[in-house]
Amino acid sequence: MSSAEARGAVEAVWRMESARIVGALARYTGDFSLAEDLAQEALAEALVSWSVNGVPTEPAGWLLTTGRRRAIDAFRRRAGRDERYAVLARGLDDSAPGADVLFDPDAIEDDVLGLMFISCHPVLSKEARIALTLRVVGGLGSDEIAKAFLVPVATIQARITRAKKTLAAARVPFAVPERQELTERLGSVLQVIYLIFTEGSFASGGEEWIRTDLAGEARRLARVLVRLDASGNPVLLEDQDRRLWDQSAIRRGRAALARAAGAGRGLGAYGLQAAIAECHAVARSVAETDWQRIVILYEALGRLTPSPVIELNRAVAVAMAAGPAEGLELVDAIASRGELTGSHLLPAIRGEMLTRLGRRDEARSALLQALELCGNAAERAALERKIDGVSRP
Repeated sequence: MSSAEARGAVEAVWRMESARIVGALARYTGDFSLAEDLAQEALAEALVSWSVNGVPTEPAGWLLTTGRRRAIDAFRRRAGRDERYAVLARGLDDSAPGADVLFDPDAIEDDVLGLMFISCHPVLSKEARIALTLRVVGGLGSDEIAKAFLVPVATIQARITRAKKTLAAARVPFAVPERQELTERLGSVLQVIYLIFTEGSFASGGEEWIRTDLAGEARRLARVLVRLDASGNPVLLEDQDRRLWDQSAIRRGRAALARAAGAGRGLGAYGLQAAIAECHAVARSVAETDWQRIVILYEALGRLTPSPVIELNRAVAVAMAAGPAEGLELVDAIASRGELTGSHLLPAIRGEMLTRLGRRDEARSALLQALELCGNAAERAALERKIDGVSRP
């Protein structure tokens, strides 16, 4: 592969994956500024390696593993000067899995949100917030940002450098802010996204009236942001507005499931779970969901990977397909075997079924037990609302 081809591949991966790469490295190191430097070092190494060895099968994973190894080297170099890095450096193993350590699917969106809230932190000036957001979340180069706002590249680079130093001096943690901080910080994030969109929609200079690249980037950042529920409260399936579901993601998922089903070997455990998700995704409401098919899919899944949790999910589907009495019978059978002791899920589901049967006192008792066992604040709030509902005359 030529150097030009390698550079094109690196730029493409960076544009698509930069936020997740920097976010994962920031989560791993606990140091936002270091994470951005590590990602840039990994990019520089990729330019050389990929031109010789070709683009790896998992380019984002390659960059993450390289960044992680550079982080280990940095920790060890700093260990003698900083006890914080000495703690991180102890016990590190260069041969341990690389990208697997960093690319936690459950943390990816939090990583990107964390980057947004750091880049738009109120300690930074408005100009610095815009430059840093476009750099670390949008994946734009300093020259692209400079061109967008008609300032010299050196000015943008200086803003980014000062912003990183300011964040380091203020010891801003890498995390989505706690709820009490969200109101103050959210305004800053929204302002930056709005300014980026405004510049894209009505370019302040240059030859183009509309900068579709900047406007598109602002829309992408807004889509990431709206995934963070303002109140933090879960919205139950029956209360969700299905018109707001990501239809393009659903179409991609269904296409992938169809390819897996067409392979001729039958669906495995993950394919069966995807098929269950498809039943929910295509239904217009909870009532119109094909619950009987979900029951069958859970039966097949239970044969492949026996689990009391799968049995509990099947009981919920049975309750929806055949009525709460039949579902409750299955739940009580799981409880009688002593399975899922200590989990709030079983009493929560039992309380739901008892509520549907009109057995309110028993339902309240089960929901109170679930509340006592539940450790998640948002889920506890939902349980409290249910308890309040069955307690009212």
